[in-house]
Formats: sequence, structure tokens, C-alpha cells
Amino acid sequence: MKAIRLHAFGGPENLELDEIERPTPVRGEVLIRNRAAGVNPIDWKTCAGGGASAFIGELPFIPGWECAGTVEAVGDGVTDFQPGDEVFGFLRFPEAAGCYAEYTCAPSNQIAKRPPALDVNAAAGLGLAGLTAWQALHDKAQVKPGQRVLVLAAAGGVGHLAVQLAKAAGAFVIGTASSANQAFLEALGCDQCIDYSQANLAVSVRDVDVIIDGVGGQTAIEALTCLRSGGTLVTLPSVTAGEVMEAAEKAGCRALGIRVEPNGTQLAKLATLTEQGKLSLTLAETRPLQQAAEAHQLSSSGHQRGKTVLTIETGA
Repeated sequence: MKAIRLHAFGGPENLELDEIERPTPVRGEVLIRNRAAGVNPIDWKTCAGGGASAFIGELPFIPGWECAGTVEAVGDGVTDFQPGDEVFGFLRFPEAAGCYAEYTCAPSNQIAKRPPALDVNAAAGLGLAGLTAWQALHDKAQVKPGQRVLVLAAAGGVGHLAVQLAKAAGAFVIGTASSANQAFLEALGCDQCIDYSQANLAVSVRDVDVIIDGVGGQTAIEALTCLRSGGTLVTLPSVTAGEVMEAAEKAGCRALGIRVEPNGTQLAKLATLTEQGKLSLTLAETRPLQQAAEAHQLSSSGHQRGKTVLTIETGA
């Protein structure tokens, strides 16, 4: 099979398209014939020697933690899936998962069946951001109907999904974004949109039950004043999570960090919400697998609304 591999840490130019052996599923795994793989900031950060590089083992390394495709074979003990099933997954994170490849083996409890209503490219980009938003809202903040939820960087990859998931949970949702993204947030269902460049958040928003912080640092610390007594801020950027949680403790607030975990059951819930028309992923663009380097360059530029997905044609 063909796979994108990193032979030495560095920039996107270090990614190479190689011909390697197809993997074989062991007990509890399925072999997926990939049709698409999601591209995330953690991918290029890891390839540069940061990110999850401490967890991936020896090089060469096949990047990618998100996939969507067709089950080709199943290992012993797998009963929930069979060859021919259309599936998608977020795999093994933070250890290597090898999704930038024509085939990948996946633990059967980290994938879900892909309904026809969920496009294969959107499915490939849904796992990491979708599970991050779900776990932040439901596992960490335990959001409830009628609560007020503030999403910082609401137009971002996780943010735009958090807005929709909070609405689906019955919350009143407030989102921050630039003026150019206000209409986008309204279309997602935001009840109140705030232009972060114009408004003082601490003055504009009060008595929030939950904050999903996609910015981190000083912005997150200043947003703590928006919380009601007993409210919760979940901060997504790991780099500044420590300082945000320390500031929250000093202020008598509750702030939690998060590292997303693979979870097939939660992926199935995300799939159901897409079927119901309550959740959709914004795709920036798709590129063929061999353009993985260009996709990393685009992702690292920061000038992108929505997800980039690599399309994979087996045997191409």
C-alpha cells in the first residue's frame, strides 16, 4: 500500500509517499480501506518534533489520527463490524495511528458506522474536533438544558462543533469570533454573537454556566469573570492550560483541561446528530493523499475556516 511517512522530524517537506506492507488486524481490530483522512494541527506539530511526538515511537512515522473508509477484514473477537461496513474513527491518540495511508488497522471500540447522511470526507474530519467538543461539554462540563454556554473561538474547528452540540443539548449559546464570522455563527445556531475585537467580554457577558475555551492564555483568564458561581471553564489549548487553571483557582472558579480520547460510542452519537441535521462539519478543502505536505502548510498557516481532508484512492 501507499502511505505518507515522516523519516525525520521537521517541516512538511520531510513527508514522503512510500510503498510499504499492508497491515494485518490482530484481535479486537478491523482493517480499514481508507477513503479519507483528516488533517489537524496536532499532525504537523508532531511531525515538527512537538505535539504527540513523545508517544509515537521510532521513525518512520505515518501521521494521522482520523480516518473514514470501508472495513476490509476483521480480527478475532470483533462482532460489531463486518467487511463492507462504512466506518469512521479517531484512533489510538496520542500514540501513532497511521491514517495517512491506503489501509489502517483500528481498534473496533474506536470506530463507528458511518450513516449515508454523513459524507465520507466530513466523517474523516469529524473525529478529533467532534470528540473534543463532546467530551468538553458532556464529560467535563456536564452541560444541561437551559444553561448558558460561552464558546471562545466559536468559528474554529472545535468551536463550530461545540456551538452545535451545545444547541443540541438545549443550551443558550454565546459565541465569540471576528466580525467576518458573525453570519456563520448565526447559521450554526448561536443565540448571541460577540465580535472579540470590538467588545469587552467581561462586560458583555455575565452569569455563564459553561465556557468552552478554544483560545487559552490571557483571553481565557479574562473570560473567567463571565462565569456564574459554580460554573465551569474547559480550556482546550494544552500549552496554557496550567496557567488558566491556576488563575481560576485563585479567582475561586473551576477550570479544567482536556486531552481528547478515542471513543467509538461517542462517535456513534455524533453520527446520529448528523443524521438528524443537528451537526455538520465545515470543510475548508480536500486534497489527494500525495499532497499531505501542502495540507500541513495550509493547516499551519492558521488562515483557514473549516477542516482540510486528504482523499485516498486505493491503488492510485
